[in-house]
This record gives sequence, C-alpha cells and structure tokens, in this order.
Amino acid sequence: MKGRNYIGIYLSKDSATVVCLGSEGGSKRVLGCFTVTVEEQEEQKQQALARLISEGCAERLAIHGDCEFAVALDCSIFMQHNVHSEFTDLKRIAATVRYDAEEALAMDISDLAMAFKVTSGDESGSSLTVFTARRKMLSDVLVALQSNDIDPVAIEPDINCLSRFILQNVSLPEESHALFCLLSDTSGYFIGFAKSHETPAARTFLLRPAQGRDELLVREVPVTAALGGAGEPIDCIRVFDATGSVNDQRLSERLGMEVGSADLVASADADAEALSDCAGPVDFAIAYGAALSGLDKAHSVNFRNDFMPYQGGKVRLQKAIKFLGVAAAVFMLAVGLYFQLQLWQRNKYRGRLQKKFEKEYAAVMFGKKPPLKSNPVAKLSSEYRRIQDVKSGQLSVTGEESISAKLTLVLGAFNKCAARTNLNVESINITAKTISITGDTSNKKDTLKLFETMEQNGLDVLTQRLDAKGGRDNFRITVAPKK
Repeated sequence: MKGRNYIGIYLSKDSATVVCLGSEGGSKRVLGCFTVTVEEQEEQKQQALARLISEGCAERLAIHGDCEFAVALDCSIFMQHNVHSEFTDLKRIAATVRYDAEEALAMDISDLAMAFKVTSGDESGSSLTVFTARRKMLSDVLVALQSNDIDPVAIEPDINCLSRFILQNVSLPEESHALFCLLSDTSGYFIGFAKSHETPAARTFLLRPAQGRDELLVREVPVTAALGGAGEPIDCIRVFDATGSVNDQRLSERLGMEVGSADLVASADADAEALSDCAGPVDFAIAYGAALSGLDKAHSVNFRNDFMPYQGGKVRLQKAIKFLGVAAAVFMLAVGLYFQLQLWQRNKYRGRLQKKFEKEYAAVMFGKKPPLKSNPVAKLSSEYRRIQDVKSGQLSVTGEESISAKLTLVLGAFNKCAARTNLNVESINITAKTISITGDTSNKKDTLKLFETMEQNGLDVLTQRLDAKGGRDNFRITVAPKK
C-alpha cells in the first residue's frame, strides 16, 4: 500500500526548490528534488514559477498516491518582528496578536498577513516572534499555485522550516545550548536551540555576495545570543557556509566557544542523485522542512491561518455532500413521482368503476338514491321489528300503537269510578302515543279519584287542566299507557 507524499516548496522571487518526501510505514525518504528559476526580466514571475513547479513535479518526481503541498517563503518576502503579549494562553495570544503587533510596529497592518510563534513566557506574558507579509503578495502566490493544481496546506517563513529540518534530522549536542549559523548564497539564518530543544532564538537576513562571512558571524552571533531570551548562554556553534569561506578554527578563537560544521546533506540521508538538480544544501533543507510540516502540525507557523485559510479537504467534503444531497433529492423526487403516478392510475380506474356502478345501481333499485350516510341494514332491522309488532297486535299496520288496546285501558278505568264520581265524558281523542280526554265530575275530589283510578289501570296522566263551572269540576287531561 502506497503512503502519502509530502512536497515542500521553497519559494523566492526568482526561483523555487522542490523536495518530495515519501512516507511509508512510519519512515520517510527523499523521492526527488529540483530547482527551477525564471529570468529577472520576465513578467508575472509567480505564474511562471508555479507553472515550472507543476511541470517539474509531473516530470521529475516519482510520485505515487495522494500529495500534500507546503510552501516556505524566502526571507526577502516577509518581515520578522519581536512582539510582547500580555497573555500566555495560545488562543488569547492569537486573538490579540494583531493589536500587539500594530502597537509595537506603530503602523497600519491591515494589508499584512501575519503568523507568529511563542519563544518564551512568564508571569508578565509571552515573547513572540511575529512574521508579516503583504497580503497581495500572498494572494499572487496562492492564485498562481492554485491555477496549476497546487493548493498548499501551509505557507511558512523559511526560518521556521529550517528549524524543523534541524530538529528532525540533525543531532543536537547533548546538554548544550547550540546556535546554528547557516549561510546560503543570498541569505543567512541563525537558529538557537535550548536544552529542551526549543528555538527561542531565530533570525534571518539577506547577504551581499562580497560580504565577509567571518566578520558577519563574529558580529551577529553575540547579537543573536542576546536576543535569545532563553536564560541559557550559547556554548557551541554549528556553521554551514554554502561558499565554504568560513574558517571554524579561527572563528572559535575569536568567539571564545566551540565551533563545528553542520552537514545538511548527510543528515537528510539523501543520495547525490536525488540532489543533483537542487540549487544548494540550504535551499534543500528549507524545502525539506516545508515538506515536514505535514508531519509536524504542532509547530507550524502558517500564514494561511490568517489569510485565505486552507480549505482543500473541506471544499472537497462540501462538494461531495452537496452532490450526495442533490442525488438524494433527485432520487426521492423520482420515487415520489413513481408512487404518485401509481396512485393516480388507481384513482382513475376507481373513478371509472364508480360511474359504471352508479348507472347499474340506478337501473335495478327503486325510488331515489339512498342518502350518503344511510344505514340500510339498521333500517331493515327496524322495519322487521315493526312488522313483528303489527302481527302481535301491539302496532297497527300504519305503525301506530293499537287503538283498541288503548281504548280498553281507558274504558276500564271509567267503569271502575264512573258511578262514584258522577263522571261525564265529553270527548276522547286517541293518537299514536297519547289519549286526550275532556269531561267533568261532581267535584275536584272525584276528579282526583278518576286520575288515581287511571294510574291503577296502567295509564300515566301526562298533562291536566282543571276548572270549576256550573257546579261541576271540568277537566282536560292527556294520558298514555305506562311503559
């Protein structure tokens, strides 16, 4: 199974050095290295460099599998500052570093991108090394690289990438505070390492071709030691000079401390063939350190955290989620249309059957159509019970209660009390449910006795109206058989 490839690009204004590291089984090795340059008079140098880098990666590097890019900016492109923060918490420092830097630099930094690292801290706050670069310059670099299918995860200062390379590949002196002095053809780098392998001191500057390098080191080493802020004196120096003009013995005598050489190529475990197309060991080490940023996220000093944050993986994930969402929506819409069509077909067939049934139903049924909420079974049961009552004599054919049965009850009551009450009946009106009787008795006491007799004979007196007239007690009552 192929591992992931990490590609570091050391980018200056006119040239770029590219190193590809292969990571397999927890180990890393150099897959290739090359340097490309553009003519000084050529316009749009960043576009030209990006095109050459892309072509070189495709032609010269043995790349297999996924790649992660990182860029190291040359010291001629950014500025380095020492800034103090009142906080020790990294999140608070990141939230206020722009204000601290603007106050320390006494200038407007709205058009600058910023990256920082903490060099030391105590009760009063933290000492920071702040790097600034023009936003337009970073934008030109990113646009040029991205237009050639290169989207770097990190854009860091070259000094930070060089520090990472030394920590990962160079054996530091035990129990010592070492200062590495690395001089390329155009730049100088001073990196101090404490016993804890931290880097409290880091300086970078440009070099003139005719500048005396021994004199430069004699002058700048004490300055760097004073700016270290680690509380530990420098006790040894490791020097690498691309021109080979520095004399270690003479420098040791003048500085009064141990001076030794640093072999960058041997420490990287890279063969001569892999480095044949590379401009120089320092450029190689910086690009190598940039490639290591993918394996050392904790010590990254990334301009992209402040300007145009890297969203390569996030964008791909968002596009995948968007595609899946659209596909799921289209699928659900297709499923919904399919079932809706099936339902529409069934309803259409059901409608045709309903129309046909209505015609056939009307042809064989009598009378008007049954009401929508009718219950034919209940109505048939009720009609059947009525017919049974008619046959038993309880109901007439018309559905009313038997008049003869009601009349029998009334006459039976009259016969029991007519002689005693001197009853005189004027009219009897029998309906399906009640019997209305009009008449008179000798007095009210006899009328009440009539009511009592009717109740004893199975009749309920529902209403009554009494009045005295002509010496008689007149009444009009409504009675009904008891249920």
